[in-house]
Amino acid sequence: MDFSPLSLIWLGLAIVFGILEATTVALVSIWFVVGAVAALITSLFFTSSFLVQFFVFVAVSVISLAISWPMMKKRRDVQPVPTNADLNVGRIATIIEPVSPHQPGRARLDGVDWTAKASVPLEKGQLCTVTAVDGATLTVEPLHGTAAV
Repeated sequence: MDFSPLSLIWLGLAIVFGILEATTVALVSIWFVVGAVAALITSLFFTSSFLVQFFVFVAVSVISLAISWPMMKKRRDVQPVPTNADLNVGRIATIIEPVSPHQPGRARLDGVDWTAKASVPLEKGQLCTVTAVDGATLTVEPLHGTAAV
């Protein structure tokens, strides 16, 4: 086993890529961790040639990416599970406290008061359509063809 300065570089790169992966948890550098470890093993047990080590790093990184890509694609294609709040999208609510683009207000939907936000001002009594639900906040837009009551 030959512990050369290149071995320290590959060890350092594996650690840096590992920390990067741990902080993002988005599978952005895990393949480079695997490649750097393979290059480290190559530098310790097989050859001191930087070109061979670099080729091993690139080849193993690409192969691990190719192997894991179908799994990642499958994970990304999973549709979010709808919640009961999502059932409110498209429904009609009534503004009970004015809403402006810079100031949330309140809307009532089926007797329940919600925080409401909108990209246009809405007056008390105006009917609106729910376009999204984020936690306990409705994103609404004016119901066209209606005026405040």
